[in-house]
Amino acid sequence: MSDEDGAAPAPRRASAWMILAVVAAALLVCCCSAAVGLVIAWSAGLFHAPT
Repeated sequence: MSDEDGAAPAPRRASAWMILAVVAAALLVCCCSAAVGLVIAWSAGLFHAPT
């Protein structure tokens, strides 16, 4: 008996890897956007000491 003749559902490991990939991508996007925001704030002088 083989699964070649019927469409077998995707294994659970594939969906777990897909969830991990989506979470990792979301964290990467959040970290990159936070870093860009900090760079923009720094360049605008928001972190400089008032004189």
